[in-house]
This record gives sequence, structure tokens and C-alpha cells, in this order.
Amino acid sequence: MLEIKDLAVQYGNQAPTIEHFNLSMKKGEIISVVGESGSGKTTVIRAVLGALSGAGRVTSGDILYHGESLLKNSKSDWRKIRGSKMSMIFQDCGGTLNPIRKIGSQYVEYIRTHQSMTKKEAWDKAVSMLTKMRLPDAENIMNSYPYQLSGGMRQRVGIAMAMTFNPELLLADEPTSALDVTTQAQIVRQMMELRDDFGTGIIIVTHNIGVAAYMADQLIVMHHGKVVDHGTREEVLNNPTSDYTKKLLEAVPEMEGKRYV
Repeated sequence: MLEIKDLAVQYGNQAPTIEHFNLSMKKGEIISVVGESGSGKTTVIRAVLGALSGAGRVTSGDILYHGESLLKNSKSDWRKIRGSKMSMIFQDCGGTLNPIRKIGSQYVEYIRTHQSMTKKEAWDKAVSMLTKMRLPDAENIMNSYPYQLSGGMRQRVGIAMAMTFNPELLLADEPTSALDVTTQAQIVRQMMELRDDFGTGIIIVTHNIGVAAYMADQLIVMHHGKVVDHGTREEVLNNPTSDYTKKLLEAVPEMEGKRYV
């Protein structure tokens, strides 16, 4: 479904943020990308979505989606793909919401942009998605402004919007970092259900190696813009090849001699 070939990304005149990044992903597969801040994790998924910020640009390599290069997409091509075939969950979904418009107004507009529906149908679909995200009183959420919701609630609104059309590819940038542990577990389960029910492929970027290991079919470890370990979950966790990955795994707390990853 998705293939990234020898990708390099650079911001302005700085040194490359990512070099020689490769990935091959089947439909319905989950890939976790882990590494410390600044390792280039988020840049990878932003490049896939054609959403590099500022002066970011792909300087070499290619990104193929069903065999077609995404780097050749026009703005019109991207509008057809984003939100429907590909969606992204941002680290701070609250920052992507318009602060002076109610949630319902934004959500209904988002749905009707991608699908021919009446306002009532779009409203009901939005309420259904918010309910699936375990948000209490979804109707009240729809009639609220973003500032009236907690950070965790805004995050779940953003996740609900990203999952609305059961995308073929979901790009998740630290989707649970703003949530408490119980809600994290609910969201992770919801994402896994999306894969099981609709065959959605997921690339999740996270610092949390526990979440990464729980979800992933493939695990990629990045350090200073380069892949230092890549393989199945079992290969990377049980037989890491780089010193960096070994140190990362050693940093996971132990309890009674067992390390829970």
C-alpha cells in the first residue's frame, strides 16, 4: 500500500532532518516509529501527507501510495486524499481547531467537505463518532467552543475527526501524549479496532515504547534522522542491533525482574 524509498528531508539550508529512510507497508499493517525528540519521527509522517511545515522539502527519494508517487500530487489531488483515504492525528489536536467556532460547526463542515450529506446527517455522524471516543454528552460537546473543553477532550475530538471516514492510512503523531492512562488505553483499542474492522493501516509516532510494542507489526527506531533498528516487533525487542535501541529498552522500568514493554 505504501512504500518509502531512500527518503531525505531538509528544512531550509540546514543539514538533512531525515536521511535514507525506507519503509514498506501492507494494507492493515501497523508500524510504530519510536525515538527521542528531534529524531525525525514526525517529519516522516508529515512528508507522507505532503504537510511538511515551513521550508521543509523532500530532497531525494520517493513516497509511493498504491504504486503512485505522492510527490507529484497537485493541491487538488491532495484535497481528494486527505481526510478520506489518509488522515492524521496531531500531537495537539486542540491546536488544529478554530477557537472562535463551535465544535459542531467545524465537524459538520469537515464531514460535508468529504461526503455528500445533509447538515442533520453530518451532525448525527459526528455525534456518533464522539460517542465512540467515550466523550460524555456528545451533543453538548458539539455545542461547545474548543476552549470550553479540557486538553484531553479536544484531543479525542481531533481523533474522532481523523477516524470519521475509516481511512485506509492513519498517521498518528503522539496521539495519546495529552491523555491520562485510562483514556490512552481506550484510544489505542479504538485504533486497533479500526484496523480489525476496516483494514486501516496505521503509522504511529510515539515516545512510549510500551504503546509502540503493543500496537506494532513493524517497529522502527530512529536516532538523529536515521533508522538504527527496523524489523518485526519481536525482532527489535528481543534482538536489537544498535546500542541506541538497547539503551532505550534498558530505560524501561522493571518490576520483580520483569520488564513490561
